Amino acid sequence: MKTFHGIARIPADWPASAVSIGKFDGVHVGHRAVLTELKTVARAHGLVAVVVTFDRHPLALLSPATCPEALLSPRQKLELLAETGVDATVVLEFNEALASLPPEAFIEKVLVKALRVRQVLVGRDFRFGAKGAGDVTLLQRLGRRFGFDVRLVDDVKPDEVTRVSSSVVRGLLLAGETQAAAELLGHVHSVRGVVVHGAARGRELGFPTANLSPDSEGLVPADGVYAGWLTDDGTRYPAAISVGNNPTFDGVAQKQVEAYVLDRDIDLYGHVVEVAFEERIRGMVAFTGIEPLIAQMRDDVDRVRALLV
Repeated sequence: MKTFHGIARIPADWPASAVSIGKFDGVHVGHRAVLTELKTVARAHGLVAVVVTFDRHPLALLSPATCPEALLSPRQKLELLAETGVDATVVLEFNEALASLPPEAFIEKVLVKALRVRQVLVGRDFRFGAKGAGDVTLLQRLGRRFGFDVRLVDDVKPDEVTRVSSSVVRGLLLAGETQAAAELLGHVHSVRGVVVHGAARGRELGFPTANLSPDSEGLVPADGVYAGWLTDDGTRYPAAISVGNNPTFDGVAQKQVEAYVLDRDIDLYGHVVEVAFEERIRGMVAFTGIEPLIAQMRDDVDRVRALLV
């Protein structure tokens, strides 16, 4: 997949395109349905399949106080989009200039002139342009003016009731329901970060953990203990993962992600690793002492081993 950061980087001789526009946070099964249709339409008309997305949620600029936390970092999103098999992704910087661009100007500048669009695929609630003034009706009218067709893609509703959305996935992850989230995502949710030095309490207790940097990529799910996976340089290991503030001990100021690789003691300091959350096995608990904590950790590891190994 080719990636262009801004329309200025799109070659002048870029071929005619089929395009889908959106935030694509999570690249969930609803997004994948759109992208599957996009590729089908592109092939049928001899076009290249292009995704147009943004470097941040628009609300991060327009209303920071109400902006939801992203499910993915921009890099994670691009990797998942590449896995869908689209030909190219254009990442637009969502700045004041873009936010103030009238709907007609957005379509003409980005889709018509830069991408030579011939087919546009969007959901029925698609909005575009300054203050979201553009809707599907306007898009269809602009299509007649500029010579492109607009195709509406229906929502994906696995239970025939609930529409798959980034908001629904986010709510599931923040409730610790990682298995339900994975069904809507089409993949197990993960975070990525550099392994840093922690307080070394896990090692002292017999369970050395890889502690991820607080600025890790991806939404961290609810506090608790999870069965999951740690991937380092392409090698995946089963792991017991702790998310939280270690309430048994004092002085832990912020939420941490710590992964204990089952039955291995691997030096991962300084490595960038991926931690995937398969299933939550319990919530976070403050223990009255070290012995009850160690007993619980042994039970956690046994449960994770039974689930994954």
